[in-house]
Amino acid sequence: MTPPKQTKQHAEIFPELTEEVIARMKDAREPRLREVMTLLIRHLHSFVREASLTQDEWFSAIQFLTRAGQMCSGDRQEVILLSDILGVSMLVDAVRNASGHGITDSTVLGPFYTGPQRELPNGDTILLREEDAEPLVMRGRVSDPDGRPVVGAKVEVWQTSSNQLYDVQDSNQPRGNLRATFRTDAHGNYEFRTVMPVSYPIPDDGPAGQLLQQMGRHPFRPAHIHFMISAPGYRTLVTHLFLAGDKYLASDAVFGVKPSLVVAPERHHDVQTITFDFGLASSQGN
Repeated sequence: MTPPKQTKQHAEIFPELTEEVIARMKDAREPRLREVMTLLIRHLHSFVREASLTQDEWFSAIQFLTRAGQMCSGDRQEVILLSDILGVSMLVDAVRNASGHGITDSTVLGPFYTGPQRELPNGDTILLREEDAEPLVMRGRVSDPDGRPVVGAKVEVWQTSSNQLYDVQDSNQPRGNLRATFRTDAHGNYEFRTVMPVSYPIPDDGPAGQLLQQMGRHPFRPAHIHFMISAPGYRTLVTHLFLAGDKYLASDAVFGVKPSLVVAPERHHDVQTITFDFGLASSQGN
């Protein structure tokens, strides 16, 4: 199907409707809401005109969004998946979280963060059962942009099991498996034991997965470990570390890979080890 071209005729279709919808927000209590909704309405109306949407197509879109909402539960967030696969989550992150010298790149949160987990001493394991995967030691330091240690920073981590599923997707896993919280020590250091992460497909049995298939895309994410690092006075860092050499690095289903976040384990004392230092941005100005 050849996409319709935007013409002067399209632009002139019912322009007074757009202006009336916007004008009716004049009494909105929140200026930011009025600002954002004005932009959304203008772009949405322009999209309808440019695409020459039919009523059947618009109703299909409504049904699609309805199914996405119906798929959501305490353990699954289909709308976040939809945002992720369309690149919106990464774009919002890029707009709000500028990186810079001494500041680690951020990336998407993803739909499988389930809140703070049990707090463990540095060096402990995040496994609650045996995993059929190679052991991995993850260690490093958390500092400010000038390299000074951030003491007592909260380091939250989570990842899939070797069967490509998070604990909330798998009734055979104990809740909290491969999730934990740590605190950096007096030198800003953290360390924990886990297993090598694996690439996995995002849930593709719902509307987001069906859309991926229709767009000719695969649902896989490259192997990674999630991190959320927070401390008073600093901007919370949400990021991943990805394994070098993974075949999905260049085609991550949610566009989350950044070169600075790709790491290669090295063997120390006969155990695969990743050493990675995180830099936090000041919360001032955010």
